[in-house]
Amino acid sequence: MLDVCLVGTGGMMPLPRRWLTALMTRYNGSSLLIDCGEGTQVAIKEKGWSFKPIDVICFTHYHGDHISGLPGLLLTMGNADRTEPLTLVGPKGLERVVNALRVIAPELPFEIKFIEITQVIELNGYRITAFKVNHNVLCYGYTLEILRQGKFSAERAKEQDIPLKYWNPLQKGQTIEADGITYTPEMVLGPARKGIRLTYTTDTRPTESILRNAKESDLFICEGMYGEDDKADKARGYKHMTFREAAVLARDARVKEMWLTHYSPSLVRPDEFMDKVREIFPNAYPGKDGKSLELNFEE
Repeated sequence: MLDVCLVGTGGMMPLPRRWLTALMTRYNGSSLLIDCGEGTQVAIKEKGWSFKPIDVICFTHYHGDHISGLPGLLLTMGNADRTEPLTLVGPKGLERVVNALRVIAPELPFEIKFIEITQVIELNGYRITAFKVNHNVLCYGYTLEILRQGKFSAERAKEQDIPLKYWNPLQKGQTIEADGITYTPEMVLGPARKGIRLTYTTDTRPTESILRNAKESDLFICEGMYGEDDKADKARGYKHMTFREAAVLARDARVKEMWLTHYSPSLVRPDEFMDKVREIFPNAYPGKDGKSLELNFEE
């Protein structure tokens, strides 16, 4: 089970009833945060979730509305006597940007590990795939996957005379060497089963990379800076997206469900534009601060 919470949905600046865009997920005792704009830790508190178990923070890009809340969050974590390492993931220049922000949070009781995006990352049960999108600075979207191995077959284990004491380690993915024989998980596990797939992207024009990485996601969270059709030129100029453009991506990627986020401060009532969005992709919803969902494995 993967818990998903859209912590904030605002773009550019926080508003009295709308925090800046951020996403938080929880899986197997570990929490992951994507982006950390001003007020993110307040928004997490409002939701009733805890930032103490956050082990990983991923950044889409280094505009202030996506990273300016980091120093305060680090200080709060330090004041809570955190000692566990914190891993930060982001585009090129990550350590330089974070260290500049840490001028106001120089001493922390925990280690910060930096991973600049170069490849698929496996962390705390997540497979994290970052993909370039099209904004006016280097910017990435993220696909988070929880993979699921095949079912264990006792019959196959018996047929191959695999000792009972090795069944459990093999089921957990371990390879065993004993008495000159190598036992591998593939000997007792069926084909991999469908896992959980979540794709998140903001601050971009529609791109083929989004379409490819969002394909058949269980949940697609996509920026919709503007709901109004007459702001399509503005969206192109500032390299953002309209609701309609996001809906076309969701439809073409064959996702199960889409949430819109990263609204312009001038967009007061996203719900007013959803009828036109659902003509393109019926299972679309306007994101709201604190909106959450449990994604479960399919049987």
